[in-house]
Amino acid sequence: MENHLLLCILLLIPAFASSDFFVTRARNIKKRNADNDLVVDGIEISSMKIDSKITSRFAHNVITSQAVNRGNVHKEVFFDVDLPKTAFITNFSMTIDGVTYPGTIKEKEAAKKQYEKAVSRGETAGLVKASGRKTEKFTVSVNIEAASKVTFELTYEELLKRQFGRYEMFIKVKPKQLVKDFEIEVNIFEPQGITELEAEGTFITNELQNTIKKTFSEKKGHISFKPTLDQQRTCANCSQSALDGDFTVRYDVKRTTPDNLQIVNGYFVHFFAPTNLPKLSKNVIFVIDISGSMSGREIEQTREALLKILDDIKEDDFFNFILFGSEVHTWKETLIKATPENLDEARKFVRGIDTRGMTNLHGGIMRGIDMLNTAHEGNLVPKRSASIVIMLTDGQPNVGISNTQEIQAHVKKAIEGKYPLYNLGFGYGVDYNFLEKMALENKGLARRIYPDSDAALQLQGFYEEVSNPMLTDVELNYPENEISDLTRNSFKHFYDGSEIVVAGRLIDNNQNHLTVDVRGEGANDALSYTTQQDAEETAKAFQEQEYIFGEYIERLWAYLTIEQLLEKRIAATGEEKENLTAEALDLSLKYKFVTPLTSMVVTKPEDYDNKDGIADKPIEGIDIFTIVLYLSIRVPLMFPSRKAFCVKIHFDVGYLTFFFFLFTLSTVPQVSYLYKSQPTWHTSVDGDPHFIISVPEKEDAICFNINENPGAVLNLITDPVTGITVNGELIGDKRASSDAKTQNTYFGKLGIANKNLDLKLTVTPEKITIQNGNEKTGFTWLDSATLRQEGLTLIINRKRNVVLTMGSGASFVIVLHQVWKKHPLHQDFLGLYTLESDKLSEQTHGLLGQFFHPIDFTILEIHPGSDPKKPDATMIVKNNELTVTRGWQRDYRINPKHGVDIPCWFVHNNGAGLIDGVHTDYIVSSLF
Repeated sequence: MENHLLLCILLLIPAFASSDFFVTRARNIKKRNADNDLVVDGIEISSMKIDSKITSRFAHNVITSQAVNRGNVHKEVFFDVDLPKTAFITNFSMTIDGVTYPGTIKEKEAAKKQYEKAVSRGETAGLVKASGRKTEKFTVSVNIEAASKVTFELTYEELLKRQFGRYEMFIKVKPKQLVKDFEIEVNIFEPQGITELEAEGTFITNELQNTIKKTFSEKKGHISFKPTLDQQRTCANCSQSALDGDFTVRYDVKRTTPDNLQIVNGYFVHFFAPTNLPKLSKNVIFVIDISGSMSGREIEQTREALLKILDDIKEDDFFNFILFGSEVHTWKETLIKATPENLDEARKFVRGIDTRGMTNLHGGIMRGIDMLNTAHEGNLVPKRSASIVIMLTDGQPNVGISNTQEIQAHVKKAIEGKYPLYNLGFGYGVDYNFLEKMALENKGLARRIYPDSDAALQLQGFYEEVSNPMLTDVELNYPENEISDLTRNSFKHFYDGSEIVVAGRLIDNNQNHLTVDVRGEGANDALSYTTQQDAEETAKAFQEQEYIFGEYIERLWAYLTIEQLLEKRIAATGEEKENLTAEALDLSLKYKFVTPLTSMVVTKPEDYDNKDGIADKPIEGIDIFTIVLYLSIRVPLMFPSRKAFCVKIHFDVGYLTFFFFLFTLSTVPQVSYLYKSQPTWHTSVDGDPHFIISVPEKEDAICFNINENPGAVLNLITDPVTGITVNGELIGDKRASSDAKTQNTYFGKLGIANKNLDLKLTVTPEKITIQNGNEKTGFTWLDSATLRQEGLTLIINRKRNVVLTMGSGASFVIVLHQVWKKHPLHQDFLGLYTLESDKLSEQTHGLLGQFFHPIDFTILEIHPGSDPKKPDATMIVKNNELTVTRGWQRDYRINPKHGVDIPCWFVHNNGAGLIDGVHTDYIVSSLF
């Protein structure tokens, strides 16, 4: 049987634009004169090429694009590329009129310190951001003079992993305009031999199909796609590009032996993927979160996925379901065999799964592990079988043991390395770092399930990856006195369609042979064999030097070593974590990889207000504030209109602090895309109530103070259409500070009302009161409760937060902040988050509500101020000219004790000129 290899590279073909390209282009879809077809807003893309060289699963990709400013004035040109999350950038440069501006890779902290002054002045820009499920967006722009040329070149590398028996190279094609010289070229070199090669594109018409050229023979494969200008057009007389979609290259390799060992210049790589093995039976425990936050589409998609999974379970498999809300429920008391009768009963059970209660994650996962342990100890499952625990959750533990470190310790002790734990995090309310650490500690992995229409397919897809175990306890053993710096060589399971990769160094660079012993447990008996390889044999296989890029096996070893060190670092602590960090950092710098420990500093010409940039490697995970924001809330999947915003508001520690995150959207994006790229969170630094408005489009922020006395009630949100009103009453410290000119204030009481539903919620640090008409219901913060009635969903997470949804309007999360009861100054207070603010109408106003609408500003005439460290400037906002001061507020998100300074433009006099009217207009007489 032939085995298919899947090689996955994700990149977005770069697009150029002037600074107003995206707006102008959307409005001007019309025919153009042939002479002007190539020029859009003064910018012509003269060439664009993606050159990919793949040698033994290691991909070296170079993206080169050239643009010319055909206008009469200087223009800003953008270069956008979507890269695979698993790739490491290795080089970037811009060449402008013959002068090259290279990127320099440095230690992350050193790069930040070098540029922190420029960052505080707003003179740098982050270049890499997460942009999708599998991609990160690299963006850089530069202003160039009229008639000038700029050439961008980006290089990245990636070890391509085998999945479902196939390698696949996926290229996102979206140049956004016609390109004079456009080309994709892929060269593949596989010493094992290539059996099949194909290429296709979602945008490929019959005419474009003829432009795809493909050839392969023995070890080499070649794909090229080079459409002419006319072939790029959407129609014969159109100037819009038809190149918009996915371009995919697939190929297979020969596998005459279970493995392939290669030795080059003192480094080796060992690929292990045996074929035609009998499948092991498996024992699967599905641990499913059924808390209230999974209600609606999430639980529907979970049921759908589980029903499909039941169709794929083999009759020799054993399985069971554990459900956890506030309580833990099991389908059967022990694992049962997947007979047709049991599967039919299981389908009935799955169709009846519904949501209720809170999130007793610890109880659920421990029940599943105990059940699996009992099955093995009692010989209730075959001795030669593979056991797996798959847990799905969309929230955080808040019933039973909720301390994540304690849960990790219990789980690790219970599993004892006997089988892998796979954690699936549904949506963005999960503590992904916790799930990942716990999975990695138990030989598994974590995967995020994105809350989109295909979530059920995502769940099924993950199960398919682990549904066919072929071997357990696989070990690849190398002579200890001959090798060093070995990557991971022990694996709990080997799954059909996957591949194990091990790399290392030979102690003696002149050694030309290596012997490997491979051990594993199969369905019928143990697997044991020895393989050997000579460096001379590898050299013979690699005679086609034009297909080889540098010391590729050495770089493959470095890539794999860094990747695994970073993975180990996630679960490590103390000195072990420091050592892993130091080792990964040294290799990242030596081999010039942009990893989570390094940054690429991109310099630009100093004219035309060009800003230097720092390219960092984003990491998967979620911010604790975002976790709270999404806790027990079902995130809407689509925004209803092109002018929608997502606005998150945060009132925080000890001060009256508001966070605004405004996203002006020109299309209808999915929330999964929006929240993958997290905006910068800001907070205040001093005792005055600071408002900070984050404007991601400008990579900047505006801040202002509201100075009011304790007891004042502020109208925060008023929406006459939905009938929702939110007011907050200020409290102060227990006693005023003699040094302070104004007293610190923060929220001691919040009132949320829906006039149309005759509902009112009053929250203080002591109690939560719901009034529905004349009926009142009271709770304390010591309660854990879920209340559902017409027009209202209320979830109380004990001593943590309250989650409220009223009618079809926005949802709110109220967070309890508690201080030491004997603190001489401070007292308990509340924080408020809003979610789904797009469900509020365009008539929404209030001190916060007005910023749910777009805001733009321009900074002019920056000059020295009274404080030499804080320059003044003129801000044009809402047709007002305001004198503003560049300052810093402190963000306590990352460092709760000391905080991190965040730059912003400070508007004086209680936000006069920025807020509508004056701040006293927002003082109301009572909460309702």
